[in-house]
Amino acid sequence: MKRMILFFSLLIWLLPFAIMILIAFSSQNTNSFFELFDVTRFTFNHFKTAWVTADFGRYFFNTVIVTVTSVILILGITSLAGYIMGRFDFRAKKYLYFLLILSMGIPTIFFSIPIYQILKMLQVDQSLIGLILAEVGGGHFIFILLFAQFFKTLPNELEEAAVIDGANDFDIFFRVMFPLSKPMIGTVVITQTIWTWNSFLYPLILSLNNPAIRTLSVGLYSFQGENIVEWGNIAAGACITIFPMALLFFLFQRYFIQGISGAIKE
Repeated sequence: MKRMILFFSLLIWLLPFAIMILIAFSSQNTNSFFELFDVTRFTFNHFKTAWVTADFGRYFFNTVIVTVTSVILILGITSLAGYIMGRFDFRAKKYLYFLLILSMGIPTIFFSIPIYQILKMLQVDQSLIGLILAEVGGGHFIFILLFAQFFKTLPNELEEAAVIDGANDFDIFFRVMFPLSKPMIGTVVITQTIWTWNSFLYPLILSLNNPAIRTLSVGLYSFQGENIVEWGNIAAGACITIFPMALLFFLFQRYFIQGISGAIKE
């Protein structure tokens, strides 16, 4: 009975994705729902239109650059900040913890105006560099707290042994502490990759005057006419957007689970 319930639940959850894929491969003259299942009518024209005509190739490239660069920068910044919060004592530490926890309740949209003003002042508000900086500076306090809690649990003997060997603070972090934080690294990389890949607010704001820096999420949003909506083209664009994350999860699902379970345990 439980297996039947799980099977039907999975079927209901997968049904919209299956219909989206069928529409993406369907021909332009499909007139009924049952014709979607006719393999002889399948075509790649919608994908060609999305990739070439709608410039999804450029959007895909932009998304990869922004995602990879943002994840690397965020991982470095949050891990260092978490190391300082977790291993060092200073007067304002309790207040800083309180501010970090308090700031987690602030919606992301409240950061958009000051971030945009800073990027405009730096004259990078219409470039991929500005988009990367916006993603990096969007408030990732939860990652700092996760790293801080993890580093706090590590024994002091590790640092003492490294100091005896002549290591300074940076050597201790990069050679000892950071390699030990694989569960947190997995959690941050996985979570931030998904967040950045699907990010919509900052790419939309910064690409209003420069469509060349659009990401996939904004490109998919703008991929519709004023009077006519080509569902086949939109479904193909959605497949292009979703497929990389689905493939990433399929290939690294073991690390996904380990990273998330490690974060919960810590």
